[in-house]
Amino acid sequence: MLIYIGADHRGYNLKEYLKGVLQGMGYSVIDVGDDHYNEEDDYVDYATAVAEKVSVAFDSARGVLICGSGVGVDVVANKFPRVRSACALTSNQAFDARHDDDVNVLSLGANYLKPEEAQKILLTWLETPFREEERDRRRLKKIEALEIKLLKPLTLREDDKS
Repeated sequence: MLIYIGADHRGYNLKEYLKGVLQGMGYSVIDVGDDHYNEEDDYVDYATAVAEKVSVAFDSARGVLICGSGVGVDVVANKFPRVRSACALTSNQAFDARHDDDVNVLSLGANYLKPEEAQKILLTWLETPFREEERDRRRLKKIEALEIKLLKPLTLREDDKS
């Protein structure tokens, strides 16, 4: 499995730590940046880079995104088709995200997690299989249908224009 990882300046140190953990465990990791601490960078750029890769290789790749809160990168990642990102603050959340919802991008908040906590969340998420029960597959099909519907340009109804 290929893992794409990216973080802004607030998540940079945690990204470097987790990247080392993953590589030490034998995972193939592609770091989309930032490659140095840069207070002027924007989380949107790294979330976009990871989400684009996972959107294309959704069945063979996963993504890890880190910013201060985890929320910004999560919002961006979820804009991409076939990306299901979850912002997890506990290993239990990470377990449920993978087990029930087949989440393929994990978003982490560096301001709220110690490196060891983030590592536990990440490893739980990576090691948890998708349950694949009928109800889970049904729900994912509904999400996919919603994505297809929303890819069409939205327009305002005549009575909503003002």
